[in-house]
This record gives sequence, structure tokens and C-alpha cells, in this order.
Amino acid sequence: MVLTNATAIAVQPGDSYPLGAMVRDGGVNFCLYTQGARKVELLLFETPESPQPHLVVQLDPDIHHTFHYWHVFVMGLGAGQVYGYRVDGPYNPGNGQWFNPNKVLLDPYARAVVGWQTYARQAAIDSSDNCAQALRGVVVDPLQYDWEGDSHPKTPYAATVIYELHVGGFTQHPNSGVADKKRGTYAGLIEKIPYLKSLGITAVELMPVQQFDPNDAPSGKTNYWGYSPVAFFAPHRQYSSRQDCMGPVDEFRDLVKALHRAGIEVILDVVFNHTAEGNHGGPTLSLRGLSNESYYILEDDKRYYKNYSGCGNTLKTSAITAYLVLDCLRYWVSEMHVDGFRFDLASVLSRSTTGEPLTNPPILWMINTDPALAGTKIIAEAWDAAGLYQVGHFAGERFAEWNGPYRDQVRRFVRGDNGMARSLVDRIVGSPDLYAQSQRGANYSIHFVTCHDGFTLYDLVSYNGKHNLANGEDNRDGADTNWSWNCGVEGATHDPAVQALRLQQAKNLFVVWAMSQGTPMMLMGDEVLRSQQGNNNAYCQNNELSWFDWDAVTTQNKFLRFIKEIITFIQSLEVFKHDYPLIVTPQPILEPAIVWHGVRLGTPDWSHYSHSLAYTLAYRKYDELLHIMLNAFHNPLTFELPPLPVGQYWRRIVDTALEAPEDFCPIEVAPKIDSNVYQVEPHASVILMAR
Repeated sequence: MVLTNATAIAVQPGDSYPLGAMVRDGGVNFCLYTQGARKVELLLFETPESPQPHLVVQLDPDIHHTFHYWHVFVMGLGAGQVYGYRVDGPYNPGNGQWFNPNKVLLDPYARAVVGWQTYARQAAIDSSDNCAQALRGVVVDPLQYDWEGDSHPKTPYAATVIYELHVGGFTQHPNSGVADKKRGTYAGLIEKIPYLKSLGITAVELMPVQQFDPNDAPSGKTNYWGYSPVAFFAPHRQYSSRQDCMGPVDEFRDLVKALHRAGIEVILDVVFNHTAEGNHGGPTLSLRGLSNESYYILEDDKRYYKNYSGCGNTLKTSAITAYLVLDCLRYWVSEMHVDGFRFDLASVLSRSTTGEPLTNPPILWMINTDPALAGTKIIAEAWDAAGLYQVGHFAGERFAEWNGPYRDQVRRFVRGDNGMARSLVDRIVGSPDLYAQSQRGANYSIHFVTCHDGFTLYDLVSYNGKHNLANGEDNRDGADTNWSWNCGVEGATHDPAVQALRLQQAKNLFVVWAMSQGTPMMLMGDEVLRSQQGNNNAYCQNNELSWFDWDAVTTQNKFLRFIKEIITFIQSLEVFKHDYPLIVTPQPILEPAIVWHGVRLGTPDWSHYSHSLAYTLAYRKYDELLHIMLNAFHNPLTFELPPLPVGQYWRRIVDTALEAPEDFCPIEVAPKIDSNVYQVEPHASVILMAR
């Protein structure tokens, strides 16, 4: 039956595949998965903000229902149509059932989401009708876009440098130079691609751009980071300068196309571990009202959700969720042309439907082996909020991993902790102690010193403790263990000695990062010493605290130059493009190799109280010979230098104790070292290259 306030429309039974709203000749096929529903209504709206539907299509369970799939083909519709659903069934939270026909539900497969101008999160929580304040999907025809011959850069891991970037925060600052309408948008980011290209990075890892709920935050705050998804297939509308129905989809594709033209890959930070529906007191937006038990892991008391995500609920790795995830990933690759994914709290995906860890999680092996994803980068944050830590043994054969031990141990060594020299050895060569069993190459270690979650680089050398009072949680949120050092003064200071030491420590961290095997990742703004004033959990800070400060490109131009030169340098060397751990040898050989030293040649000091390390990197095939010296001690240390053939000299590329521009000298102008020893100043790092 068709109910209408205007003219009746023609419908056909439709098909149970594919899920979502698909444009076909003559109309649109709608298909929805909902287990246990007794009644389904398709709501069609004239505009994104229409308070009530223009047409309501009641799906006949005898005609439009196959197994758990409800489907209908509506003739005469096309791209741009705004729609939603009402679903009726048992309301029994004690049995895990949350059907409520008063709630307008968003299609989990919606390619675009509208209704934000009138959306009210609270209206989706109480029991009343929320139609006028509900989110709606938009029918998208992916064929209505010209990719202009776009192709994936396909940069190998061994040549990749990742830049973790927040789309909104990158250009939101008033000093960005971007027009007001484009600030904080995909279009604004396009204007900054020349900057990214000049930095030398090869991939941007975009913090969540799957449509999320900015209102999923404490009262008076905004969910800035975006780890609160409501629609997995849809680009976040608030990041689009175009607010027409198709605007975010097309503008995101414009961004991908422009980045590809610059040779930069696009990696999405995807969130498949939870949704914005939160705990039992959260809103009914989509999955909860469609098939709560199918999509979420529930407690024994089914009114409540198991919370392995730390965000109130946990997606269940059921068959239907697996289909959702795989369909979503394929869509972003095939129709949106992205190059890879970073899976937030990926260990959640290795849990069973009841929450226990699995040895061979089906959903992860499906991702591993899916042919549509074969050419993409897949990266796991190999832990979850409930303590399941899987770095080094994450399921599958293809997943690279965020290397948490690298972050922690590099921080500890550089700040001068005892007992770190031996641990640093493994991190520098791609963590074979973690990855040897999985037989994955060294470049499957995504090594980083900072990321969005925690201190920025400059805060890491400026604060001993977190300062998160602005978040409104009495400084209880955020990590308490940061392995940071304020260099003698907590926070901002005008003391030139402290400022100089902080700058030096920041350079030291970048040197170790650059001189390590694996795939390096850096955080947006670290290259210009961006500070969050000690806030290590700025998830709700959509303001200048989190935004990229474009004035710093000028004020911190000396440090920025150092970072650019470092990245250019490592990108030019074949020794860092080798996919397996370097051969440890007492003498350089033809193959890529590393020789460990201390202040004395061939005698590394890995004792508990050692604060120094030296090593020689060699790739004779390409005539590459480097010598790196790290001094995390508070006194200068004199290091012996390896002898060189007659006519060759060590040349100083980097000395972090020197002021710019002497802190980095390209090999063409690098000064020659006439001695067989080199004094490394306290808290300093040195890179020499033979020529």
C-alpha cells in the first residue's frame, strides 16, 4: 500500500540485493536489513529539512520482505531523493529489542546524510516522535561524477611517509588564508595540497570523515575528532563547503582526485568498533532501531551494551556486520577512490559475537583476502579500550600496525630514561621482536612518536603532566602515562635555555623517527611545533587549541625547514626502502645492513644506565653509508667514527645541538669531518654520511 499526501507513486517488489538505495533504470531500489521487524515504512521527503515526509510507502511483508531483508523499487525517483525509515517490532530492551516506530531511522548504507540543521540528538533518545528532528539519507548515483582518468598512486610502504591530518582543523584557523566558506572543508584542504607536497609526505591519513555526530560529546562541547559514526558510507557533511544534497560526496571526490594528482595517497581512519548510538541511554538513530541484537554485543542483561570501545557500545562481528564493513570498504575504494584504511581500535574486530578474543576472526580474514581491497593499505590500531593488545600478532597477513611500543620507547630514550638503549635497538630496525613470527616485513610497522591521541610533539617536550581541564572532566580524561619531559619548566616559558632544549629534543625525536626502519607517520602540525597547551585528549576542542596555526609556518620556519630536509633526505635513500629487517653485521656488507656501536666502535652499551647509542647504516649497492650517534645523557660524549677508504670523509648532515641552518646540511654542502672522533653534545643527535 502507498500512503501519500500528494500523488500516489508506482512501486514494485524490488530486490534484496544490494543493500541501500540504488539508482536503476526507471527508479530507485531500496533494501534494508532488519531482523525481527513486523512493519517497515519508507519515508520520502521533498527537502532535507522537511518536517514530515511527502510520501510514505508501506512495505507489504508478503511482497517486500525476503528473510530479514525489506525491499521495494520506487519508480520515478533518482539521485538526490531524501529518505528515511520507520520500523516497528517488539520493544523489549530486557531482551535486546529496541524497535520504536516513533523514531525515524537512518539507512546504514546511506551515501549522504542530511537534516543537520534541524537534528536533535535528544529527540532520538526520548520515546516521542522525532521525525522533524531526525537525520535522513540521500540517494546517490556514483556514476554521476567525472573522475577524469584518476588513478591510485600505489606508493609502496617502503616509500611511504604518512601525515595524520584532521580535515576540519587543518584549515579552520582564521589565518589559514582560505575563504570563510571553505575553511575547515575538503575544498579548503585542496588549497593546501602544495604545502603537503612541499613537506615531502606521500600519504594523508584523514581522521574520521565517515559521517559522525558532532553532538556526541559532553554538554557544551563538540565531538571534534569524529570517532562517533552514524553513517559509514557517507562523507562528513560538516566538512563540505557545499551543502546541497550531493555536495559532500562530490567535494570529497574532488579532494581525492586533487591529492592523487599531487602523488599523495588518501588513507581513511575508519571506525567500525562502535557507533554514535552510545550506551543504553543513548539515541536510536539507525542500527539500534533496526536490529539491536544483530549489530551490538550485549551484556547478559540485554538492556546493556558491552563496552570494549570505551564509547558506550561495541559493534558485533556478526555476519551482517561483516557484510556492512566489507561493502563499506569496497565502496570507499571503488566509488570514492581512497587508497587505504586505518582501523580504529581494530582489536574489537577480533572479538567474537559475545566479546571473547578469537584466534582467526572471520571479519579480519575477509578484509585480508577481499580482492577489491587487494591493492589498498590496511592498518590496524591493534588494541582496544578493554585491554586487548595485539601489536605484533594482529590477525591476518596484510595488516600493518600502529607500533605503540615504538612510540613509548623512543620517547623514553630521548628523555633520558634508564634501561632504554637495548629496547631502542629493536625499534630502530622495524621491531623484528614483534613482527618476526608474523613474517611481515619491517615496513608493516607504522612507527610514530605522536598522533592525535596524546601530546603533540612540542607538548611532549614542554609538559610533564596532562592539562585537560578545558574538557570539563576535572582532568580525569586522557592518558596519565605520556613519557614526556618539560625540560625544566611546566608549560610556556620565556627562558631561552629551556626553549633551546625543547627545540633540540623535538629535533632528536624526529631524528630517531627518520633514522628508523618501517613506515613513518607524523602528526599534523608537529612540523611547526603546534601546541595544545598540554591537553592530551583534545577530542572535544574544536577551536584554536586543536587547529593548525598557519602563522607558525613563518614563525617556526627554521624548524619546518629541518623537518622538510629530514623527510627529503630519507626519501632519497634506498637503505630505508628495504622491506625486511636490516642485516645485523660487525662490518658493512653489500646487502642493507646495520652495525651497532657505542661511544667506542663495535661496542654498544646496552647496560641499564646507558643513554647513548650509535649505529652505521650501509647499503653498498647504492654507495650509501650513514653513521648515527644519539646522546640522551646530560653530558657531552665523544664517539669514535668508523674508518673510511682513502679519499672519503664523513660529512655532517645533522647535528641537533647546532642552530639553523647548520642543524641540517644537505650532502652537497655538508662540512667534512677531519677527525676520527665526534663530540655529541648533551641531549643531541648527529647524522653523518660518507662522501
